[in-house]
Amino acid sequence: MELNDWVILITALGGIEGVKQLVKWVLSRKYEQRKEDASADAAENENERKQVDWLEARLAQRDVKVDTLYSEVRKLENEKLELVYKLHEKELQLKEAEMRKCEVRGCDKRQPPSDY
Repeated sequence: MELNDWVILITALGGIEGVKQLVKWVLSRKYEQRKEDASADAAENENERKQVDWLEARLAQRDVKVDTLYSEVRKLENEKLELVYKLHEKELQLKEAEMRKCEVRGCDKRQPPSDY
């Protein structure tokens, strides 16, 4: 190809501005790709941050719910323990009453003997 053919080809492809744009594209394509990758990474990181914030809020809500349930369980356990103590106290009173029960009418000759 001669020089004249090259000039015709360049003119057909857009002239000097076309050549400038082609050179600019060749030189800056790696930069543009890095720029696109960085913006995609930033968007992905932002989405992950939002998801982490949402999960942390949900976890905090569940922690509050678990704490509430544990407090209710402890309250019920304390009530049950108080009932067990009262039951044992009543059982002891029943055993004492059975021991003091007089099996002989008139109680002059108490069976079993007791100092009460």
